Amino acid sequence: MNKAIKSLKLILVLIASVAITSCVQDDDYTIPNSLGDEENKSLTSLLETGNELTFAEVKALYQGGEFIEAVDTNDYVKGYVSSSDQTGNFFKEFFIQDSPTNPTSGLKVILNQVDTYNQFNLGREVYISLQGLFIGEERVGNGVTTIGGGTETDQFGTTVSSLNEIQIRQKVLRSTVTEELTPLNLGLTAINASHVGVLVNVQNVEFADNLAGLNYFDPIEVFDTQRILQDCSGFTYPQFILETSSFSSFKNEPLPIGNGSVTAVVSKTFDGASLILALNSTDDVDMDNPRCTLLDISDFEVVYHEGFDSGLGDWEVINTLGTEEWYASSFSGEGYVRGSAFENNTTTLEMISWLISPSIDFDAQDNERLILQIADAFSNGQPLKAYYSNDYTAGSNPDDATWTEIGASEIAALPENTGFFNNVYDATGLINISMITGNAVLAFVYDSENATISTTLDLSDVQIIAQ
Repeated sequence: MNKAIKSLKLILVLIASVAITSCVQDDDYTIPNSLGDEENKSLTSLLETGNELTFAEVKALYQGGEFIEAVDTNDYVKGYVSSSDQTGNFFKEFFIQDSPTNPTSGLKVILNQVDTYNQFNLGREVYISLQGLFIGEERVGNGVTTIGGGTETDQFGTTVSSLNEIQIRQKVLRSTVTEELTPLNLGLTAINASHVGVLVNVQNVEFADNLAGLNYFDPIEVFDTQRILQDCSGFTYPQFILETSSFSSFKNEPLPIGNGSVTAVVSKTFDGASLILALNSTDDVDMDNPRCTLLDISDFEVVYHEGFDSGLGDWEVINTLGTEEWYASSFSGEGYVRGSAFENNTTTLEMISWLISPSIDFDAQDNERLILQIADAFSNGQPLKAYYSNDYTAGSNPDDATWTEIGASEIAALPENTGFFNNVYDATGLINISMITGNAVLAFVYDSENATISTTLDLSDVQIIAQ
C-alpha cells in the first residue's frame, strides 16, 4: 500500500514538473484579450475612489531637485501605450500618450519587466495608480518625465527607479480597450520636447545621402546608432535623428534609399541632450518614392507683400479676449503692427488679438512660402501664433471659423530680446504654406496665455513667395 502511494506521489510530482517546465519554456506569448478578475476589481476600485490627473498635472508633481517624494494621494493617470518592445528597440520601459488621436503629451514608465508588449500592447488603455509611486527623471537632467517605483541617489542627484513585479501588478492596470493609434503628423522641424512619448508621423523624409548602403545599426557601436533623417520639402535639409538599439531585431536591415514617411515615438538620447525618433518596427517605414530635390529660391517670385507702411491697409484687427489689441505704428519710416499685453509696463493683461489678412488666392501659384519680419522687446515668452482659414468671413468672430496653425517651429526659433529696443527685425525661416488651397486668409494672433506673456511684438513685413 505504502509503495503504491509513494509511486502515485512520484507520478504527480513528475507531471507537475513537466507542466511547470512547459509554462516557462513556452515562447508563444499572445497579446491578452481579457483581464483577470483581480485586475478588473482593482481598476474598478481605482475608478470609483481615485482622482484622475492630466498629463500636465502629473508632470507638475516633479519640479526637479535632489529629493523626490512619493505620491501620497489617491491619484491616477490614464494613457494609451505608444511604444512596443516587440522588436527590442525599447527595453524595460514603455511610453503612454494622453489620447489615441491628436495626442498632446507623453509619459515614460520604467519597470523591471521585459516583453512588455505581451501585457501592455500598442494602443492599450492603461490606468496607473500613482499613490506610492514616484515622478521624476530616470537620469538626472534628461528632461523626460518618468513614472517609477522607487528612487536612487548618487553624486549627480536623485532619480526614479523601475517598478518591481508587485508594483506592476498592483499599480499599472489595463482596461479592456485597445485603440488604434493615429500618429500625430508633424514636420521634422516641428518636433519638440513636448512630444516626447508621442507616436508621430513625418512625411517627405529620407535618410541622408551619405547613408546609402548602410544598415539601421552600425556594428562598431555598442548600444545605439544614430542615423540622420532629412526633410527636403523646402530650400534646405532640416535634419533629425533616428536612433536604433543594438538589441533591436531589425538592426541589420538596410536603410531604405527612397523618400517617404516614418512613424515612430519621440524620445531622447541616453543623456537627454538630443531629441530622437525610435521605431516600434520597420513596418512603420514607407520610403518607396523617388528621392526628392531641394527647391531653388531663384525659381520663386513675390506674389504677396504687406509692409504696413500705410497702416493696417486691408488687414483687420479683432479681439476675442481683453481690450489690448494689435495697432499700426512706425519708427524712422519703418511701418509695423505692434502687439503687447503690458499695462503701464507693470501688469500683464489677458489678451487674444487677431490680425487678419485680406483673402488671398492660393490656387494661382504653387509651392508658397511665407516669410515674416519680427522684432520683440521685454520678451518673456512667445505670444505669436500663425493660422490660415478657408471659411473665415471678414468682420465675423474668428472663433466661428476653422483655423489651421502654420509656422510654429519657425516662429518658436526666433531669437528673444529681453532688452528695451525694438528696432532690430529678425526673419523667420521659410514657412511652408503650400498646403493651402483656394481662397484663404492668414491670421497672426497675439495670445498672452492667460496673462503670463507680455512680450512687446512688432510685425513689420509679411511676404509670400511662390512658383
